[in-house]
Formats: sequence, structure tokens, C-alpha cells
Amino acid sequence: MRHFYVYIMASKSRVLYTGVTNNIHRRVWEHKHDKLPGFTSDYRVHRLVYFETFQYVGNAIAREKTIKGWLRGKKVALIESLNSTWEDLSEDWYGEIKPLTPLIPASTEGKPILRCAQDDKHVNRVKMTYQTLQLAFDAGIATITLNRPDKRNAISFQLLEELLAALDEIERSPAQVVILTGAGKAFCAGLDLDELKSLLGKTHDENVKDSARVARIFRRLYEFPRATIAAVNGAAIAGGTGLATMCDFTLAVPEAKFGYTEVRIGFVPAIVSSILVWQVGHKIARDLLLTGRLFDATEAHRYGLVNEVVAPERLLPRARDLAAQILENSPSSVRATKKLINSFIAGQLDQQIATAIEDNAHIRTTADFREGISSFLEKRKPQWSGK
Repeated sequence: MRHFYVYIMASKSRVLYTGVTNNIHRRVWEHKHDKLPGFTSDYRVHRLVYFETFQYVGNAIAREKTIKGWLRGKKVALIESLNSTWEDLSEDWYGEIKPLTPLIPASTEGKPILRCAQDDKHVNRVKMTYQTLQLAFDAGIATITLNRPDKRNAISFQLLEELLAALDEIERSPAQVVILTGAGKAFCAGLDLDELKSLLGKTHDENVKDSARVARIFRRLYEFPRATIAAVNGAAIAGGTGLATMCDFTLAVPEAKFGYTEVRIGFVPAIVSSILVWQVGHKIARDLLLTGRLFDATEAHRYGLVNEVVAPERLLPRARDLAAQILENSPSSVRATKKLINSFIAGQLDQQIATAIEDNAHIRTTADFREGISSFLEKRKPQWSGK
């Protein structure tokens, strides 16, 4: 398959040149050997410090024009996002012109080779260390895998903090699409039992803080400036359904189960309801939230909570296909369009989230909440008092 490349060359004094080509090996060789008289030869702009790969020439040309229109500082930030030492990415390509697809040199002397190619699957980069999730970058796509399979990827407060950190890391990277999935047989089974136990002894202020933390991750995911895809590989219960709800696209296997089950154990699904009502309407939201019942992927698809029901072996490949389709579009246009859509409810959402945090904190002081948590942990039927 033919590819097109947008690249940035630099001189030793960091004079920059942005170009587009369908043969990056030959074009860079021509720059290095001053076979293209003019700017790059006059200023010895001979180092390849950044490049991206495109399938379609129109997208490559549009991207080149975009980068050329940037101020120098923004170009420098783009380069340094992955190539902080301004290494020559083509250093080992020559003496001869090699085939179209570049070889990726292995790390040497413990120092990673940093580069960026939008469709290049062999990108090495320095990553943060996570304990409750995995973060991988591949061809312009960032994949977050909730990684507590022994706990069915249940939500702990550590996982929430690491999920926020992962989103921050992705936003600093060139990745334009995020896939969120789970390790093992579950997507996310809701709040971790140990965290659930800890809620019984907390003060109102502590409950407000905890509720605000959940609201922050839900809203961060909902308003994340890159496109997000939930690949629901199994059960997504309570907070797990909430995470799937917040993504721009949701794909699910037929066996996936969903449920806003908070009322069954004395919680209020306050934060997720702020978004759910906008997505499915009041009648369906009342059904799902007031009954707390479980429902399958087919029913979720009927409500518009799931975009596609996909066979398990096709789930991640289909998520990557969808991501690749998004990557063919202008990144700035995708971000602007998502921001525009979010702006339709931004004002109302501010107030709704603030109210939701208080409602969540208040319900945790009630007798029914204590009974709901206790009965759930003791695996018995709750005895509600209505207080």
C-alpha cells in the first residue's frame, strides 16, 4: 500500500522545514545530500526530527499546511513531545535508498529511539508506570486497559487516579484516539469491595471529596479532547457502565452486561445520570436508573448506549478500525467538533455535576445506605427503613 509522509527537518541550530512526500527515504536522502537546492541546502537542514504517515494524499497535504501555519513554538512542542533530544530519526537509513517502509532501529545503550509516525506501529517512548491499568500507544491510537482481572477490573480510588494520569499522558502525546477496555472477562464490575467497606465510616466532607473524584474522572473522560472508544469486553456494572457511557463510541460483545445498579445498594446514580438523561431521554433513563436492573448489549444498542455489538474476537480489531477511520480526519476538526457538541450542555452540566456531588455525599449519611452496603457485603437481602 502506498503511503504519504509529512516530515520536519532541522539544522544543528534548529532551523525547521516542513514537507510532504510519498517516499520519505529518498526525500530525506535528497535533503541530506543537498540535491534540492534552496532553503534546506542553504541552511543545512539535514536532520529528520519528526514525521507522520498517512494513507491518503489529501490528508497528508492538509496536515502539512496545518503544521506550516503554526508558530515555531508549537512546532518545537510537537517535535519534543516524542523526540526531546532532537535525534536524527534517519540516522541508520543510509548509505542506500531502502524500501518505502522504514526500519525502526532498536534502542541502543539503554537510550530509547523516539519518533512519531501517525500510522507507524513500532513507536518506542518513555511511559509512566501504572499498577491498575496498562497504557499502550500504537499508530496514533492510545489503548487503556483496566488491569485488575482478579477483581473484574473493579474501580479503586487508585485506579481513578491512574486513569486521570493516563488521560493526561495521552493528551500530551500525538495520539488522537483513545480505546478503553478491560483485561480478562470483565470490562469493569463497579466499585471495589474494599473501597465499598471504607465508605461506611466516612464524614460528609470525605464523602464530598470522594464523589468529586468520581465526577472528575467521568467528566474528564466525557470532555476529553481526543475521540474515545469503549471496547466493552464483558460485564460493565455501575461505575463500569458509567465509564462506557462517557465515551464517544461504545462497542460491546454480545455477552456484555450493563446496569446502573446504585439504587439496589442504597446509592444514588447522581453523576452518571447527568449525562445519561441527555443520551437516552427521561423515560429510558428513569427505567434504567430507578429499577437498577441489568440489561444486555442488544438492549443497550437499542437505546443508543452501544454503537455496535461485536463478536469477541472482533472487538479490538473493530475498535482499531473505527479509530483508523477517525485518524483519517483532521485532528483539529475532530477536537473542535467534539468541543462544539459538548458545549450544547456545558452550562447545565456544571450545575448538575455540582448537585450530583452533594446528592452522592448526602445519601451516604442515611440509614438505607448503611443497610444497603452491609447487606451487599453480607450477601443478604436488605431491610430498608426509608431513612
